[in-house]
Amino acid sequence: MAPERRYVKRGEVTTPKEILAKYNIRPLKRFGQSFLIDPNIIERIVTSAGVVPEDTVVEIGAGAGIMTGMLCERARKVFALEVDERMIEVLREELSTRSNATVIHQDVLKYDFSQAFRASEGRPLVVIGNIPYNISSQILLRLIQYRSILSTVVLMCQKEVAERIIASPGAKQYGILSVLTLLYFDCKKIAMASPGCFYPRPRIDSMVLKMTLRARPLAGVKDPELFQALVRAAFSKRRKTLANSLKNNPFLLFDDAEILEIMHHAGIDPKRRGETLTIEEFARMSNVIYAMPSTGRSAENALPGQGETLHGLDDR
Repeated sequence: MAPERRYVKRGEVTTPKEILAKYNIRPLKRFGQSFLIDPNIIERIVTSAGVVPEDTVVEIGAGAGIMTGMLCERARKVFALEVDERMIEVLREELSTRSNATVIHQDVLKYDFSQAFRASEGRPLVVIGNIPYNISSQILLRLIQYRSILSTVVLMCQKEVAERIIASPGAKQYGILSVLTLLYFDCKKIAMASPGCFYPRPRIDSMVLKMTLRARPLAGVKDPELFQALVRAAFSKRRKTLANSLKNNPFLLFDDAEILEIMHHAGIDPKRRGETLTIEEFARMSNVIYAMPSTGRSAENALPGQGETLHGLDDR
């Protein structure tokens, strides 16, 4: 059912708050909705993505469609994802004159990005979004899974999550998200956004992050799933040494002697902690494991299935 509308002349509505008022819609907490209302931040997100007329864009959380319209002016095609059914008719109405916009009612964690890629005629996708903070880690993991068909990702994230993504080895924020994201993407801060940039106001600060797919991963990894399992295991017990973190770990099934052998061949001191290892060192360790007999691997624990939560992403 289409939302009931108040009478407002076409062309008078220019902000997300006005569009929500026009259709008598209030943000829902269960969707983690905080609509970006600062026009300068919206402009910086769109500009930083570097969208050109040949690009196909997937927007995560199209909301009221303000940024969607701006993207339509720049891109060949825009796929606007929105999980809130109330906003679907709003988007279709507000974007009715945008022939290059496709509104899709779907959870991003279930969306198959290859659908948009097929429409892009082989050109890698640009992904943009003001993402729900309660599932930001899972969204990032899903984007990593689809990295081969992406070129650029620009996301509005919770500041704390963004800092974890761009953290360096040894930093308090350095963890699973840092290693998995930076292996494949070059990440940089674009802008900060205070609570006043959103409606309703969140209780935390936010950061716009630009992620550009690397021409080559930061380190050579022979088995990405095994690499991910190793990283999860290494950060599962942050206060323990790496050797102890890997011991009796459900993600990697090796005995004490095998763990020490792996670390010896990788040239890594067993007394180090996981948060001190560089991405290159994690890659070296996973490649040593890859070359060993498969008896110690726990493949079923390496990666979650589509839509499944990757437990441990919030480990710091």
